[in-house]
Amino acid sequence: MRKKIPLAWLQIIHAKVRFVVALAGIALACVLIFVQLGFQAALYDSAVKLHRVLRADIVLISPIARNLTIMNTIPRRRLYQALGIPGVDTVEALYIDNLTWRPPENPRVVQNSTVLGFDPQYPVFTLPSLNQRLIEVRARDNLLFDQGTKGNYPKLIEQLQQGKTITIEANRRRIDFVGLFNIGSSFGTDGYMITSDLNFLRLFTNRTKENINLGIITLQSGADARTVKLAIAEQLRQENDVRVLTYQEWIEWEREYWQTGSSIGFIFGLGVVMGFVVGVIIVYQILYSDVSDHLREYATLKAMGYQQSYLLKLILQESIILASLGFIPSYLVSEVVYGFCRAITRLPLEMTLSRSVLVFVLTIVMCIISGTIAVQKLKSADPADVF
Repeated sequence: MRKKIPLAWLQIIHAKVRFVVALAGIALACVLIFVQLGFQAALYDSAVKLHRVLRADIVLISPIARNLTIMNTIPRRRLYQALGIPGVDTVEALYIDNLTWRPPENPRVVQNSTVLGFDPQYPVFTLPSLNQRLIEVRARDNLLFDQGTKGNYPKLIEQLQQGKTITIEANRRRIDFVGLFNIGSSFGTDGYMITSDLNFLRLFTNRTKENINLGIITLQSGADARTVKLAIAEQLRQENDVRVLTYQEWIEWEREYWQTGSSIGFIFGLGVVMGFVVGVIIVYQILYSDVSDHLREYATLKAMGYQQSYLLKLILQESIILASLGFIPSYLVSEVVYGFCRAITRLPLEMTLSRSVLVFVLTIVMCIISGTIAVQKLKSADPADVF
């Protein structure tokens, strides 16, 4: 049975300490890649959380808006101009602004939430549980609180679930949380608050009803979004203060900002590259040491007639074995890291099959590159010199 065990496997397990160190190094590099890819995906997914729960076919935004948290404003009358386009069913206005507040459970903590204001008589969300509570925000200074807000507020959430009212002070005004909904935090905001357009304007006294942040347009059944979008754009062509996007284009616009317009997306991408490079270096050091320690044996194989290609195949086999075994603990550790970060940040950090396959392939490639570099040492394995 022992003779049937591949030589590459025997080479790897011969030095058990080195074998364990190699697996630990590969696992560390893989965990780094997993974490960077996980946060990168969470960045893009969390950035469009709000987009996915809005009832919209076409949106109107400011041409100088950068992302959902920096929307600038457009004239509300642009909505009424769009209403006359064939195929348009409804138009609604959404007000967006950032609110700094302190939770009653821990007044030392400063939260940055995004407040959404609209006419509650015409719901703009697709969440049934949220729409059932919109009647509560018609009362003066009433808001709904996002239970997915980043932070730990068990007491506040429990009291709201029991039907109690939580009063805080923000923007020099007392406001009341009267209910809950769940959208969640993102890299741009700690969470959301929802209220009526009138309460929004009371809370942000520098805002006016005529200037909105987002125009939400729904279409009649059977209407083509792209065709109607082009018609609206033509109608508003002479206006330089509005941009027309389909729902999907709006999502891609948001994602593009975080991918290319912000430094965060670049940093996560760089982290993946650095994890890959670290893995290549670690595996190279392990394989290079192994080749150096067994240089006499490799020289003997050459003297017996084995070609360089056989030795390369041997080292590559060692690389693939190390990659496969090192990936397993990295996957398990990354699951734990994802769970911990998800609980702390409230970001959608989930392990996916596609990401697991990608990291496994990167691990194989990483180890093959290291093996290909390390095998260059075998060119010097000349029996005449070694012995």
